[in-house]
Amino acid sequence: MSKPKKRGRDIDGVVLVDKPQGLSSNDLLQKVKRLYQANKAGHTGALDPLATGMLPICLGEATKFSQFLLDADKRYRVTAKLGERTDTSDAEGQLVAIKEVKCGQDAILGALPHFRGKLMQVPTLFSALKHQGKPLYEYARAGIHVEREARPITIFALEFVDYQAPFLTLDVHCSKGTYIRTLIDDLGEYLGCGAHVTVLRRSAVADYPADRMVTLEQLQQLAQQQDLSLLDRHLLSTDTAVDRLPALRLNTEQTTAIGFGRRIRFDNPQQLQGQVRLYADDARFLGMAEITDNVIHPKRLITQ
Repeated sequence: MSKPKKRGRDIDGVVLVDKPQGLSSNDLLQKVKRLYQANKAGHTGALDPLATGMLPICLGEATKFSQFLLDADKRYRVTAKLGERTDTSDAEGQLVAIKEVKCGQDAILGALPHFRGKLMQVPTLFSALKHQGKPLYEYARAGIHVEREARPITIFALEFVDYQAPFLTLDVHCSKGTYIRTLIDDLGEYLGCGAHVTVLRRSAVADYPADRMVTLEQLQQLAQQQDLSLLDRHLLSTDTAVDRLPALRLNTEQTTAIGFGRRIRFDNPQQLQGQVRLYADDARFLGMAEITDNVIHPKRLITQ
């Protein structure tokens, strides 16, 4: 029996796309995949259609490590309109309450510390979280209320940027799983006037540099030149998805054994424990492993 024909290139790496407003993350993923003629692609955490900014898209072998970017902390700049609450907690929803804004900048500055640190957050009903196999937003659109459990999140930083009543702008550095819309809705309720997101931009994911972002329009223009190497110049190496993990370089014998998926006992002079990224003696990225009791357990390996 013949093998099925591949639909694209075996191209590996991460491209940092500056998502435009109005486009879903999945739509952007499919467009980028087609432009690169990639055999495999995946994104690393959806942005709302309203939102713009950094969306790392993994191609080929890099998709094996997309979960590490899903789990990474993020940074956002958000503008909220005080005095109006919507059912989706953003400007695309329906107004559910209008209140007079009586708080000034001092009250806002006094409220922000209550939303820093470790918090419990109830996800918005208009989210992609699953309940009985269906996204919550499908229940919301059908008018069905679903109880949601509060989840632990961390707001590492919540900084005041500007307030031109009724619009408030903040910078947020947060853990995975944080809903900025819910954060703004909760802040609005704390201030007693309600609020919703009008502008949301993701400025960073993990340690990826903002200046390496490329727009969809730029990628489309490069693709029109029918030279895929021009697109490939915007790819970051696959191991950047796990660059927060400690690195371990193997010798030739260990590299061969890992290639067969074997566990390896080693001296472990660095006293490494937990997850690590692996490199061959010639500096090739091999994948990631977990170390317990001086034994390397291969977990996700690059197809060489």
